[in-house]
Amino acid sequence: MLKDKNTEKTDLEKLGEFGLIDHLTKNFTITQKSTVKGIGDDAAVLDHNNSKTVVTTDLLIEGVHFDLSYMPLKHLGYKAVMVNLSDVYAMNAMATQLTFSIAVSNRFPLEALEELYAGVQLACKTYGVDLIGGDTTSSKTGMLLSVTAMGQAKEDELTYRSGAKPNDLLVVSGDLGGAYTGLQVLEREKEVFKVNPNSQPDLEPYSYIVERQLKPEARKDIPELLKKLEVKPTAMIDISDGLSSEILHLCKSSNVGCNLFEDKIPLDPTVISSCEEFKIDSTLVALSGGEDYELLFTIDQNDFEKIKGNPNLTVIGHMTDASSGAHMIARGGAQIPLTAQGWNSFSEGN
Repeated sequence: MLKDKNTEKTDLEKLGEFGLIDHLTKNFTITQKSTVKGIGDDAAVLDHNNSKTVVTTDLLIEGVHFDLSYMPLKHLGYKAVMVNLSDVYAMNAMATQLTFSIAVSNRFPLEALEELYAGVQLACKTYGVDLIGGDTTSSKTGMLLSVTAMGQAKEDELTYRSGAKPNDLLVVSGDLGGAYTGLQVLEREKEVFKVNPNSQPDLEPYSYIVERQLKPEARKDIPELLKKLEVKPTAMIDISDGLSSEILHLCKSSNVGCNLFEDKIPLDPTVISSCEEFKIDSTLVALSGGEDYELLFTIDQNDFEKIKGNPNLTVIGHMTDASSGAHMIARGGAQIPLTAQGWNSFSEGN
């Protein structure tokens, strides 16, 4: 008789650290030419020839960055990879490899980690990235993930936060606020479940924004699109902490100011209706919500014709002299100073 996979619980100590790594990574395949040696030695070996290598890393901690009461482990593995790939694409580079390390308490059986790594594997396959290493260890308090992503680009293609000039156009990919409103829906349903464990939430009307929270996609397509359009961004950053925080990062690094136009901020209809339902301001959600993992970048005004009308891109403002400061031009015409109100992992309550 076949065992119900959902009831199987294999203690991790039965495999040991190296047995666990072998088990979780046995189905990962190497696809990048630059991967000379992946998992199985003291260190991975990469050969990027004449291109520049970019490296980024993130920590995700249970109870701070994710809540397993509504975050499926497969989604968590996928999202943990996306968080890092997004930073690589924000350099106008292509992601090539990653390492994935975990610390888990004994409440997680092997089958739970198999689900987590299934999400990692799906992300690697979808984005053409090789898993080349990582570490596993025990934790006294739940789960901790550490992911490092690597990418490559030619030196003249790399884009930093520091290249924006006055009069450059400010452009964003996709739409904003979905991840934050999706989180509000999930948190609400969690509270309902606490009161009535038998209740089954109907998330269908919120499917777009819930997916934006649980399974975001990094914008690999945007550097590819810009290259095809022959547009080199002057500065770029990904939107992880909210639009206002990211604009201020660009302004500080490039020593410029900015005028952001409220009526140009792209919002999905589901975000607008959910904000009305939760009685929160949709503009504030876009400015401060975070976790959208869209790309925010500046381009020379002469490149406007190349991107005009592209459904993936929206011009939302322009850069100014540093002395002018960073402002949002409200729908009524008022100038409102931009402040960094994005998510802060060190603030009280997080």
